[in-house]
Amino acid sequence: MSTEAFAAASADERYRGYAGELALRIYRPVPSAAAAVVVLFHGGGFVGGSLDGIAPHAAAMAARLHLAVATPGYTLAGELPFPAAVEDAYAAITWAVENAHRERWDGRRLVVAGVEAGGNLAAVAAMMARDRGGPALAAQILVAPMLDPTLTSRSMQHSAANASRSRECNACYRAYLPNAADRLHPYAAPSSCSRVAGLAPALILTAEGDPLRDEAEAYGAKLITAGVTTQVSRLARIEAAKDTWTDEAWTILAAFIGPRVANS
Repeated sequence: MSTEAFAAASADERYRGYAGELALRIYRPVPSAAAAVVVLFHGGGFVGGSLDGIAPHAAAMAARLHLAVATPGYTLAGELPFPAAVEDAYAAITWAVENAHRERWDGRRLVVAGVEAGGNLAAVAAMMARDRGGPALAAQILVAPMLDPTLTSRSMQHSAANASRSRECNACYRAYLPNAADRLHPYAAPSSCSRVAGLAPALILTAEGDPLRDEAEAYGAKLITAGVTTQVSRLARIEAAKDTWTDEAWTILAAFIGPRVANS
């Protein structure tokens, strides 16, 4: 579906997170109708990123896929380290269900999604939803997710071009996980989780030259082995430009999400 078919409108809300109220921005397709909702977490390595940074992707998702998209802020590591951000993530998906009637979307058709560090939070929110008995998720969408604090994957280690990215990720994880033992906690490092059965269906998007590629694909293989419906798609590149994904990525997203949030 092209962006010409629909536009998107945004509104600001607040939700209660781990340590206080946090901002949350909502995008709706225009014309608006009762819709499925995607809770989309921004990237930034747990130490940066913003609602403004993810805004173009969220608006495009609402417009192209005719969904409501909620983008929650979450506690960055410079303010509080793990587990603040993951508790915020779980609070955000809970808020999406509890406020479904007021926000005019269908909380039974809930998707969690995230980019980079936000992909980590989306994966963990799916685990927490399973472990805590809800909310029920129609799908999880992980876009170039950060999943492995050890940074030992081949794509991260075996390329001189990725050396600066590896150093950057290491600094981010040091801030997010100052307690070394937390690097083995499944809610901090989904790649280390040994119990992934029963999670929501997953779409994992990776890119050929992305240092995060191998850890994302390994996580996808783990989900498949555990019987979780999973699609792993490696693209030549995910982003067409800084503020948009490629047409191929949008096509894959639409094909995966559509059947899982169809109004039966």
